[in-house]
Amino acid sequence: MVYQAGVAVLYTTPYGQAGGRSFPSHAPGDPVAAQPSPGPSVTVFRDVRPLGGAAVDLVAVDGVLVDSVPDGVPAEVVDGGGRMALPTLVDAHIHPDKTAWGESWRSRKAAQGIADYVAGDVELARALPTPVGERAYRLMAHAAAQGTRAMRAHADVAPALGLAGLEGIAEARERLRGIVDVELVAFPQHGVVRIPGVVELLEEAAASGLISHVGGIDPAGFDATGGAGAVDGDQLDTVFGLAERHGLGLDIHLHDRGETGLVPLRDIAARTRALGLQGRVSVAHAFAVAQLSGKELDETADLLADAGVALTTVALSEVTLLPFRRLAERGVRVGLGSDGVRDNWSPFGNADMLHRAWLAGWALDARLDEELTACFELAAHGGAELLGLPRVDLRPGAPADFMLIEGECVPQAVVDVPRRDLVVRAGQVVARDGALV
Repeated sequence: MVYQAGVAVLYTTPYGQAGGRSFPSHAPGDPVAAQPSPGPSVTVFRDVRPLGGAAVDLVAVDGVLVDSVPDGVPAEVVDGGGRMALPTLVDAHIHPDKTAWGESWRSRKAAQGIADYVAGDVELARALPTPVGERAYRLMAHAAAQGTRAMRAHADVAPALGLAGLEGIAEARERLRGIVDVELVAFPQHGVVRIPGVVELLEEAAASGLISHVGGIDPAGFDATGGAGAVDGDQLDTVFGLAERHGLGLDIHLHDRGETGLVPLRDIAARTRALGLQGRVSVAHAFAVAQLSGKELDETADLLADAGVALTTVALSEVTLLPFRRLAERGVRVGLGSDGVRDNWSPFGNADMLHRAWLAGWALDARLDEELTACFELAAHGGAELLGLPRVDLRPGAPADFMLIEGECVPQAVVDVPRRDLVVRAGQVVARDGALV
């Protein structure tokens, strides 16, 4: 079937008979994908307005936008009803293993620092009745239905948790194959050097074939054996060594501010250059960079751009949101992410990247159209560049990955956060009215 503005309508098969597609076997409750046909898969999305412009027909052939329907090839038709087409979005930083999304309400305890938060993570993981793989799937499927086409997911690796988080997210990733692309990070949330056994688990994760990145956390603050303020080379030696030996990328959380955060950032940039890992290293949060301005910000941006170190931000507040436009002007790749969603750290979050663009605009006190559009582009293109994905600009040659919504223009979509009427992945409708089909 083809879905027209919330109504199921029949399409015409190549033989001129009304019908629908058959589907392979699948797990109960999982979305299903059409079996491949012998010829090219062609879908015409009629009467849509790319980025709020003039109404056109978007034609997808085998998952790529083209100028027109190939001669003699039958096409399915989806009526867009004049809706606006926007690129689907990329969540560059999310923790699906921690989530209590869809679970009963859990009250949270006061926490004074990272050590309290990670202790609470373990308590919550042990208390929740639903396996981590099912919770992760529930959240990731919801994200996909809101228009997320790809994500970089972090899973805690610690003796108290083992590799259960990695395995659970990997299970969810497989169930969502073809709907959302997932990079997986083995994240030592509890520290690398402060907790015995973490290094061995990271080694196991690196050899498992499940992950694309190794993580790290605050080597000058939380995970410093020599005391806060001095970079602990043991952590960076370990994670960079793992990345080099196993051909993995790095994604390191830096919450520390001031010089406690800037010193390890400079160290990470130097190691990245020395090991030839340009383009494969990211730093999450980088709150110390969010505090910079003027010449100091430009010098730090130039250092990161030269080393090929990317950053991710999660729009927590005005004082922690990275100055992503200034950084991008200096050549730094910056992505936007959800971070934790309904977990022990916070009761907030919804894994909706359009809403996350709204949060970025709110944190910036954005008023101008260009400011609001920049927030959307951070969610759409910043994360895509960081993950090495093709840019979705809704032009011929681009991936046929987009969503249809009611609205006039991109700035309005950021402010209104309208319902995703249709979500399209590789030219196929994968979600309707906020739910996977």
